[in-house]
Amino acid sequence: MRSQTLWEARKYEEAFGKAISLQERPGFHLSPRTGWMNDPNGFSWHDGKYHMFYQYHPYDSHWGPMHWGHAVSTDLLHWEYLPAALAPDEIYDRDGCFSGSAITLPDGRQLLMYTGVVKERQANGGYNEVQAQCLAVGDGVDYVKYDKNPVLDEKDIPEGGSRFDFRDPKMWREEDGTYRCIIGNRPADGSGQILLFESPDGYAWHYKKVLAANHNRFGKMWECPDFFPLDGKWVLLTSPQDMLPSGFEYHNGNGTLCLIGAYDREAEEFTEETDQSIDYGIDFYAPQTVLTPDGRRVMIGWMQNWDTCNHRRTHDEAWFGQMSLPRELSIKNGRLYQTPVRELEEMRRDRVSYQGVTVSGTIRLEGVRGRRVDMEVTVRPEEGCDLYRKFAIRLAQNDLYHTSLSFRPGESVLKVDRKFSGSRRAIIHQRRSKVNHRGGELKLRIILDRFSVEAFVNDGEQVLSAVLYTDQEADGISFLADGTVNIDVVKYDLV
Repeated sequence: MRSQTLWEARKYEEAFGKAISLQERPGFHLSPRTGWMNDPNGFSWHDGKYHMFYQYHPYDSHWGPMHWGHAVSTDLLHWEYLPAALAPDEIYDRDGCFSGSAITLPDGRQLLMYTGVVKERQANGGYNEVQAQCLAVGDGVDYVKYDKNPVLDEKDIPEGGSRFDFRDPKMWREEDGTYRCIIGNRPADGSGQILLFESPDGYAWHYKKVLAANHNRFGKMWECPDFFPLDGKWVLLTSPQDMLPSGFEYHNGNGTLCLIGAYDREAEEFTEETDQSIDYGIDFYAPQTVLTPDGRRVMIGWMQNWDTCNHRRTHDEAWFGQMSLPRELSIKNGRLYQTPVRELEEMRRDRVSYQGVTVSGTIRLEGVRGRRVDMEVTVRPEEGCDLYRKFAIRLAQNDLYHTSLSFRPGESVLKVDRKFSGSRRAIIHQRRSKVNHRGGELKLRIILDRFSVEAFVNDGEQVLSAVLYTDQEADGISFLADGTVNIDVVKYDLV
């Protein structure tokens, strides 16, 4: 039986999505068809295309009852909208279809696993969300919810685990044909844990063990987990709520955490070795990865932060929220490295190059401007001069506006600052990150799209992401030095 709720959402998004012109959207970052977007869901390769589902409220550009939006791509940069895949239309998910994942079954169909939410009245008169895991199966466009949903609920949670914080399943298929999934949960200590479940067929699931426990080290509840092998190690990604800063790590409150370690597949034991933030900028949360057909591990996150959702273009915009640039992942020297997906290079046009430019004060370079830009900058001290005190790049700039990336080698600190980007709200507009440099030499690759900047440091050792809602006419780029620096710049337009 066709769902009236889903039919109405599809009808609405088709009509109102058409009203948003391509120029009003990011050029190569996925945004919602209409309305609100948050976490990426079901990021997968299926039937010759990349599929990205997303947390979606089509009727408003603010958070609301969660649906699953749906888009497909062949290159991870140009997306085609498909009809909404899921709507909150069953007794077990009537208050929302929360985050989850997707895999292709041996029979060629696509299986979705998501968290169904039901609000329950509590003794104090308030409401809590009871969360359980549900399935839907389909052909890549239309999906039918499983008649035995939910497949995992409170009876499948280990003792002390909360049924109100039990969400975001990430599935995979093992080499022997069986299935595993991990799910975020809140244990009795009030922090977070990642639970491991297994299934012979993708439909009948049972609890296996706690794969990783927070013990109140990194924030509280751990959301949106992902788990995969990479360069001889295993990587657990998760998004903890309510993190406390540790030096220059974990400044985002609702932040991101990468744990790198070893995984004994026989015992299904994960041993942590190192931890780090995933993104050091202002806007990044809830990433998911996919294994590409050519064997790359690619990650996309929600390029937004729960604490900055009031940072908007206007009060009545037709869409809100966008995904990050797809990033190829690798491990070097025990760290997670991220580089822009190589498909981006196909979009490069009109190369402009400068080598060995001396900067003292402020300069502009002919041909270096734009709001859809891929720019590589290397900064180093000028030979024969003292170490410079500060170097900065101003982007999306005119007489009124700019956003800056500034580096102080004496402190080894790189800062993104968008307080002059056109915001009328005193929310989070700066983030500092400790970066590595060699005697003041630093390498940056800066990707600008219409509504964002992402800065990749030292060939992907760190990334800082931020959304920008500056008028598109502000397309200037300038370089500033307190002291004297020598820079190389290679800039492309992205078309």
